[in-house]
Amino acid sequence: MKYEVEQKFPVADMAAIEAALAALGASISASHEEIDLYFAHPARDFAATDEALRLRQKGDDCFITYKGPKIDATTKTRREIELPLGSGPALLGSWRSMLEALGFTPVAEVRKSRRKAHVPWQGRQIEVSLDAVPPLGAFVELELMSDPQDVEAAKSCIAELAATLGLARSERRSYLQLLLEAGQNEKRT
Repeated sequence: MKYEVEQKFPVADMAAIEAALAALGASISASHEEIDLYFAHPARDFAATDEALRLRQKGDDCFITYKGPKIDATTKTRREIELPLGSGPALLGSWRSMLEALGFTPVAEVRKSRRKAHVPWQGRQIEVSLDAVPPLGAFVELELMSDPQDVEAAKSCIAELAATLGLARSERRSYLQLLLEAGQNEKRT
């Protein structure tokens, strides 16, 4: 079982973060759009259980992801299972139809423009996502995949890179939660 160890930070000056990443030897990818469609379970309340099920489209590639409940109060550390579904423009719609036939209902869609970097840090490769999420703003996510026995070390590693990059005010809520709380997504599915 793998855990996603993640911290997300709102940022006002993305150029300063980009410069700090470059100084650490990271190169930043070109921007790409990710479309995430989240679903409600037919028999349990994912908002109450702190779980998520999403379909993601990145270019023509599609993925299905389950995210378990967060396991601590400071990071977004949780079990994550992500499976590739294949490629093709109609694939996401087919999977959506199947999930709806099984009783899942679409909750909301999150669209973001994302750039990626990988930073060598303390013997690990931390994945850095530079996100623009209209209308929420800009965010930086720091992420490692970890075995259960290594979660605390992964959290410490991410916290130290965040401090080095000058990132503060970690945001534990997902983009989905932030959009729903802002009332921005009721009719986008």
